[in-house]
Amino acid sequence: MIRENQKFLNNIQIIVDMAIIVVSFLLAYYIRFYILNGYKSMSFSDLFIPILISIPMYLLLYTIFDLYTAKRTKSIYKEIFDIVKVNFVAALILILGLYVFKIVNFSRVTLALFVILNTTITSINRLCLRYTLRKYRKKGLNQKHCLIIGATNTSKELINRINKNKHWGYNVVGIIDNHKNKDGYFEDFKVIGNFEDVEYVLDNRHIDIVFITISAEEYIHIGSLLKACERAGVKTNIIPYYHKYVPAKPRMDDLDGLTMVDTRYVPLDSYIMAFSKRIFDIVFSLFAIILVSPIMLLSVIMIKLTSPGPVIYKQERVGLNRKKFYMYKFRSMKVQTEEEEKTKWSTKNDPRKTKWGSFMRKTSIDELPQFFNVLKGDMSIIGPRPERPYFVEKFRDEIPRYMIKHQVRPGITGWAQVSGFRGDTSIEGRIEHDLEYIENWTFFFDIKIVFLTIFKGFINKNAY
Repeated sequence: MIRENQKFLNNIQIIVDMAIIVVSFLLAYYIRFYILNGYKSMSFSDLFIPILISIPMYLLLYTIFDLYTAKRTKSIYKEIFDIVKVNFVAALILILGLYVFKIVNFSRVTLALFVILNTTITSINRLCLRYTLRKYRKKGLNQKHCLIIGATNTSKELINRINKNKHWGYNVVGIIDNHKNKDGYFEDFKVIGNFEDVEYVLDNRHIDIVFITISAEEYIHIGSLLKACERAGVKTNIIPYYHKYVPAKPRMDDLDGLTMVDTRYVPLDSYIMAFSKRIFDIVFSLFAIILVSPIMLLSVIMIKLTSPGPVIYKQERVGLNRKKFYMYKFRSMKVQTEEEEKTKWSTKNDPRKTKWGSFMRKTSIDELPQFFNVLKGDMSIIGPRPERPYFVEKFRDEIPRYMIKHQVRPGITGWAQVSGFRGDTSIEGRIEHDLEYIENWTFFFDIKIVFLTIFKGFINKNAY
């Protein structure tokens, strides 16, 4: 029933997408030649061929970018971003087609308006569809009936997420477990059998999805459980007991027929991605240095007037591949001993701070010399904040997965910082956000963090 509903929704969505393409072309033509009063370099009939070409091309691109699969648990932002990417690719293809076939009378402004309109209307359509479906699912309609195999901590996490996200439309019909009494309860859901009962349950109950969440000791049963699920023809998902130690999108490699799971996927391991990020860092840093040079000059003067000692403060930090480097900052404290620099945190009413230094810390002005660290290649604009060697050695034993942050260049700002983890805040929370950034890096993720830093990241209430 669920699959039939999904096919029906997909067919309706395809028809709607075709209509949006036609409407977007017609609106683009109307805006260009009637609202903007442009010179009519093309007739209305000139739209006919581009529309005929665009409909199958867009439907193919929507399929390639996975826009016709169920989106119960997927982010709407990811779907809209995919719509933007489809329209960008389609625009390039259409422009290339106009050039190759020497169609000179087709208005480029009309094409640009079409791409903007199609992106906007399609995105609004998907938002409305999401809202409607989620509203019905919260009311108990359009449900997917789920069976959970295994009463474990992983099962508890899954059930908590299902209860928290009612809009997914997941209805847990029961639990299968070898260590719980039948007709007992686990997390308020009834235990309806043990592993030997799986085939009977699947044959006699309506189940859309099976979640296998068994413990490490029970993996000797995984083969028989999968066979039972396959025999019933039901969709099966495995949430492994080691799920906390692998990324959300693990990379699979084939070693001559042997499947290997990469426990830590880092997009910046790609030479092309790392190179593009490096180019961005250099260009951005040069622009930023020019832009903030008056502020840096004022800071130099104020530091000299308010406190004896050097203007630039160099501190050893741990960076990419655990290599040490000297990070530059405007000096905001009185000159300290080497031991104080290595092992002491700054505190709220730290007597070592100068008055101008306190202001610089609050407004992040003291961080500006790090743009030169970026030019040198020690740092990136965006990335996990680097820490002193003393604390790296301390945290590596106390905080799980702490050292993974050193697989990328440290940054002036980062996902953890714009999410509120700056200064005297949770180290665990900071690392969690750093890992989320490392495993999900994209160029647009960096742009998002830059904008968040500009609008809310300069003033730091936790900066001491």
